[in-house]
Order: sequence, then structure tokens, then C-alpha cells
Amino acid sequence: MKLLCFTVAVLMTCLSTFELNAADKVAITKGQKIAFLGDSITAAGARNGGYCDLVMKTLNGRGLELTSQYAGIGGHKSNQMLARLEKDVLDHKPNWMTLSCGVNDVWHGERGVALKPYKKNITEIVDQAQAAGIKVVLLTSTMIKEDQANDLNQKLAPYNQFIRKLAKKKKCLLADVNAEMQAALKEFPADAEKGKQLTSDGVHMNALGNQMMAKGVLKALGLSDEEIAAAETEWNKK
Repeated sequence: MKLLCFTVAVLMTCLSTFELNAADKVAITKGQKIAFLGDSITAAGARNGGYCDLVMKTLNGRGLELTSQYAGIGGHKSNQMLARLEKDVLDHKPNWMTLSCGVNDVWHGERGVALKPYKKNITEIVDQAQAAGIKVVLLTSTMIKEDQANDLNQKLAPYNQFIRKLAKKKKCLLADVNAEMQAALKEFPADAEKGKQLTSDGVHMNALGNQMMAKGVLKALGLSDEEIAAAETEWNKK
């Protein structure tokens, strides 16, 4: 009996150590709060099966006991996100913030935000967040229609190039979801329906698109390919 009890105790200790070591690999720590700042893609991402929801479920499935602040508003551009940053993010004192912004700045044409002021707005958002002690995960913008060759995606390209450079300059984590989306679209069969592989309407994410965005954020936060694959299996269980 003593031997059995000792064996069980050892196994429990090993299991606890394994769980702690797994959590240590992730940048975020137990009990922290994540704010998700963005537009309608992020607003929808807070719903069941959305990318924000999947990120939270996956991380909390590791016992991290995280809380969230959802700050996605449909139609918003970089100038509007900057204007509401304090009220919607800073005042809630998150430890982390993800930022997904750029689609509307380009897609809205004359009502959008040109590249130069976009750079200024995004830099100011990051600076204010970091000054408040918030760690930032930058997402490259997803596509505008699922065709990289179109004019809107070509116009969006320098916005995403800026995001990649800013992430390096400001030491932010980067989820390059645009690059992942472009690569994924090349893998679909040639006879697959065009324009709705990862989106419902060419812009807003469908289930696969939300999973792609979630995987990008989780990868940026330090989950391994194997851990993300396991999470994906859980997401797709019937």
C-alpha cells in the first residue's frame, strides 16, 4: 500500500511539473487579461467559434485562468481605434493587447486612412499600450477578397509590410495572418468555390478563417505546432 501511494504521489508530481513546463513555454501567464482591439472581424471574433473566443478557450484549457476585454467595432479604422484606445482598452488594464487593423483603412477608399496617417495611428496605439505596461501582439491585416492580385490587396500590402517592421522595431509579437491566409488559399483544390474559402463574403472570417487567425495568435504567444494541431482537433470535434 505504501508503495502504491508513493507511486501515485510521484505520478501526480510529474504531471503537475509537465503542466507547469507546458505553461512556461507560453508568453502569457496565469491570471492575466487580454484585450482584443479591432474592427468587425474582431467583433465577430468574440463570438462562439470566433478567433478571439478560440484563443481564450485554448489558453484557458491549459489552466491559465485568463480574462478578456473584447474591443472590436464594425467599420472601425486606425484613427477610430486610436481615439477609443483609452476607454476600450487602457482603462480595463489588460496585460496583453492584440491589434488587428488595416482592412477598413484600405477597403473604405476615400473614407479610409492613407498609409502615412495609418502608420502614425498604429505607432501611437502601440506606444500608448506599451507605456501602460501592456504587451502587444500585432496581426497583419487579412485579405480584401480572396485574391491577392486585386487592387485592394495590392494597396494593403505596404500596410502589412509596415506592421511587420513595427513589430520588430517595438519588440511586439507578430501574427502574420495575411501571409498564412495567402499560403492557405494556394492549397485549396482548383475546382473549389472561389472567394469563400476562409471568409463568408471575401472579408469577414468563416469558421476556417477564424481558426487560421486563432492559430496565428497562439503561435505568436508561443504554442508549438503540435499544441496548435491538438487545439484545432478540439475546435473541430462535433
